[in-house]
Amino acid sequence: MIVITAPTGNIGRRLLSLLVQAAPARGEELRVVVRDPARLDEAVRGRVEVVTGSHGDAATVERAFAGADAVFWLVPPDASVTPDEAYRGFTRPAARAFAAHGVGHVVGVSALGRGTPLADQAGLVTASLAMDDLIADSGVAYRALANPSFFENLLEDAESIRDTGVFADTAAADRPAPMVAVADIAATAAELLLDRSWTGVGSVPVLGPQNLSPNHLARIMTEELGRPVRYQRQSLEELRSTMLGYGLNEAFVEGMVEMKRAKDQGLDSGVARSPQAGPATTFAQWCAQTLKPAVLATPEAADAH
Repeated sequence: MIVITAPTGNIGRRLLSLLVQAAPARGEELRVVVRDPARLDEAVRGRVEVVTGSHGDAATVERAFAGADAVFWLVPPDASVTPDEAYRGFTRPAARAFAAHGVGHVVGVSALGRGTPLADQAGLVTASLAMDDLIADSGVAYRALANPSFFENLLEDAESIRDTGVFADTAAADRPAPMVAVADIAATAAELLLDRSWTGVGSVPVLGPQNLSPNHLARIMTEELGRPVRYQRQSLEELRSTMLGYGLNEAFVEGMVEMKRAKDQGLDSGVARSPQAGPATTFAQWCAQTLKPAVLATPEAADAH
């Protein structure tokens, strides 16, 4: 029995699709933990056992992890609480349930940075690494998927890219760093969950095929979208003010700012890239498959056609 948390999110729904295809041939049963079962894709809803509720709730994970051999663990974003509450606080009931039910293997979504001088002051990343330690202490065999920033973060700028040809972030324009497509994270998770020959605790970096600077991203977007795209650097203070203006938790906002600062100082660059056994989506491929349709699918673009 494999249990998938957050099965309707960017990573979870891709992972669930892969497991639904592969699990029957391996004799694996699938169970999902979801707040709203109606959000599950119709194609998979009848092929999985559903536990309704939040996987941050003790009673829910007690039901969900009973009889489980492996669990995919992903903490949903929650900007209304502190980083520690968002990661360790949310995960604590699950860690107790892992131990109580003898769950053998857990694969979690985490971040790069462990073992680097920046890791202790990296805000949300620091909190994520502390979550990894909490899970590891439960006695399970654990693999933390150590991820850099996602290509999908750029979807937040789809409207700006369409209207003004601009995307923004806080990194230096010429600083290269790894980036990854969420589909590749899902594929790596699927491999680990289906082949549970691994033991102990460790990290699995999922780096994408190459390091990319914001200026490099702009050049590729310009080529793939067929329109000029440029990068605009935002200061950390601007980011802080904007997020606080949305009414988000002050400590969470500071955690985001600290993470951005650490990434700009090289937090994600401490792992050497090695040949990747699984898929490695290039940024150009992702732009063609995902960003371009998103830019064209904005309401104003639809009206124009």
